[in-house]
Amino acid sequence: MSTIANTASGCAVKPAIAVAPRRIAVNGVAISRADIAREAQHHPANSPAEAMEAAARALVVRELLLQEGRVLGLVAVPAVDAEGRRETDDEALIRSVIETQVDATGPSDEECLRYYDQNRPRFRSAPLYEVSHILVAAAPDDKDGRGVALAAARALCSDLIKRPDSFEELARANSACPSAQNSGNLGQIGPGQTVPEFERALSEMAPGHVHPDPVESRYGFHVVRVNRKLDGRQIPYELAKPRISAWLADRARQTALRRYLTQIACRADIDGIALHGIDGGNVRGGVRQ
Repeated sequence: MSTIANTASGCAVKPAIAVAPRRIAVNGVAISRADIAREAQHHPANSPAEAMEAAARALVVRELLLQEGRVLGLVAVPAVDAEGRRETDDEALIRSVIETQVDATGPSDEECLRYYDQNRPRFRSAPLYEVSHILVAAAPDDKDGRGVALAAARALCSDLIKRPDSFEELARANSACPSAQNSGNLGQIGPGQTVPEFERALSEMAPGHVHPDPVESRYGFHVVRVNRKLDGRQIPYELAKPRISAWLADRARQTALRRYLTQIACRADIDGIALHGIDGGNVRGGVRQ
């Protein structure tokens, strides 16, 4: 799994040398350019230079944790995960340092309840829509075909203004979607079940109405009617508590880890790179994810 790397400003860290390649070392232990290049593949960035810089910071923090584990005299036994992947000795030592030195107390019931009360909108189930549509299909790259499809969809919208009770009839006769066999009815739709543009249109509509304009998607143009909307409901605290507790515990762990990494970085003699604000990330000392 990947190790984290950024440290807080304000420590006695020697500034990076502007000339590349520069020597990067932690308490006299050099980190090679080859190791940085190999690590860079695990750090997506806008440019190769940014990836190399992120990789260098990650390896500096890794070296800090390894040195700390040796100073503490920790003996770590590599773990094996459910898929049979075994930690390296270094990964096991990093995990042991974090497990023994980073104290992050989990949230109390009062903290969880306070978070729930302060963020009640987050703990509502999503609304459901009962929807019908008429799809006038057109390929995304067919400019002329999409123009024809848009005109046909607009004509259907105009027809429905004059004959609002004819939706089912028009869907059976005109829709390119298999739902035409069910008079255009798509059943109940929740978040993530349709393309984003279709979902946005639903959120803007009142039940019993047809969208005034055709809704464009990669599939073509949709004449959309919301038959019914089921509003989301407040999730009881008892059901939300496990999720809240896990999130708050992870936040506390990350805060404690950042504090610990900052402390050991400030005690170290780091050459060749400036570390900016520590981030605990996914450091657990285990198999690279």
